[in-house]
Amino acid sequence: MFSPLRPIYPVAGIRAIENKLIPSARPPLMERAGRAAAEDAVRLIMDRPGPILVACGPGNNGGDGFVMARQLAQAGREVIVAFCATADRLPAEAAKAHADYVAAGGTVVSDLPAAPANGWALVVDALFGIGLVRPVEGRYASWINTLNAQPAPRMALDVPSGLNADSGEPLGATFCATHTTTFIALKPGLLTNDGPDYCGEISVQRIDIDAEAWLPASGHAIAPSLFRGLLRPRPRNTHKGIYGDAGILGGNTGMVGAALLAGRAALWLGTGRVYVGLLDEHGPAVDLVRPELMLRHARSLPERLSALAVGPGLGTQAASEGLLAAALEREIPLVLDADALNLIGTDPGLSAALGARQAPSLLTPHPAEAARMLGCDTASVQRDRLRAALEIARRYQALVVLKGCGSIIATADGRWFINGSGHPGMASAGMGDVLTGLTVGLLAQGWPPESALIAAVHLHGAAADRLAREGIGPVGLTASETIDAARGVFNGWLIEAQRPPRNAAPRTPR
Repeated sequence: MFSPLRPIYPVAGIRAIENKLIPSARPPLMERAGRAAAEDAVRLIMDRPGPILVACGPGNNGGDGFVMARQLAQAGREVIVAFCATADRLPAEAAKAHADYVAAGGTVVSDLPAAPANGWALVVDALFGIGLVRPVEGRYASWINTLNAQPAPRMALDVPSGLNADSGEPLGATFCATHTTTFIALKPGLLTNDGPDYCGEISVQRIDIDAEAWLPASGHAIAPSLFRGLLRPRPRNTHKGIYGDAGILGGNTGMVGAALLAGRAALWLGTGRVYVGLLDEHGPAVDLVRPELMLRHARSLPERLSALAVGPGLGTQAASEGLLAAALEREIPLVLDADALNLIGTDPGLSAALGARQAPSLLTPHPAEAARMLGCDTASVQRDRLRAALEIARRYQALVVLKGCGSIIATADGRWFINGSGHPGMASAGMGDVLTGLTVGLLAQGWPPESALIAAVHLHGAAADRLAREGIGPVGLTASETIDAARGVFNGWLIEAQRPPRNAAPRTPR
């Protein structure tokens, strides 16, 4: 039985599964993959007449393309395969796929043909698969550039050629797909860094393989099913004290808004009481937009807090450093963001104190902050976002979300998750402060730290997605707008979680 969660495997994991299956797989994996790709193609271009161009490469990805081309031709579609390699140098299974296609009367040309007058119905990239680790050059690079220029739907098999399947980094010329059919399971490079810009819509074809039955996955795609069990209605007999006291520490001179955004987000997610400690000596005594927030000086936050967030607008002065050091000594769940992370990245004492904490620590760096914590540059973090997130989690024995396209959540024991909600409109000031507030709000209400971080990250993106569907953004979306939307999405989840599963038997009245 397939898991309801969507596993993600790096290339090494996919290879391990394939190696266990290949000796006994009937039909062979390549035959299954090509057939599944052909079925996806038929659905993709059901109403588009005209020929299909399949560009096949010199390895097994090309073999998948030959099987796909044969299946499409047998279904009555006109197919042309471009293949410039030598057939007798193909791997054995790919060579058989090539021979089967030719034997079935398939057309093979040695260069990309000119597009027909009415254009291609579909162009298919079957050049290079998940094993590519070097830039695509020469003739194949030229082919990719030509394929990218076609106005037709563009389909990639397993991974767009030129894209690193582990990191999402484009390696020179890279195929830009409108649709990617990937096999067995998701790969991290499809979901993070530049991957989503090159993959288009992703279809996972398991090809009758339950991947986790062969190799338990360390990574999964985030979905509400990961925290559905915590989405419970509140009892009628209730009071605000049940829902925790959250603290926000930050708001230095000129940055009070950051702390207020975090506080408002925690409040609107249902936290019982929210205290905002401001470093600005002349900061406001009340938030006139959300007067329910309790504003204090940073040194006057209550001792009894359910959870504390440090960083929004904190600054890096000596006073900020002292307050952070004191916060690290508190035995409560702690969310660290922004300047709290910058201080930890430059102060060995603070770094050691974070690593020694026994209470939960949740870190929310963007790539530049992650680079400071790792002692490298931002480009190095982005080249391998998964490795960077896992290393920070291990080094500081913390839960980490490396923010960005395909935010990655990593745990200290090596598990990881990739988030797919959200859109580019979230690249605006204050978004990280809202995420911090959502996270500390769930922590204050008693959510387990891992679930709180996963839910907050997914909720934040889902709120922005809802706004975009309503015509608010993506361009011009502001952080404060996502707070109200997050409340709406979260309450929708609560309602949905109470509905019985679709396949559940109806209840019999007593």
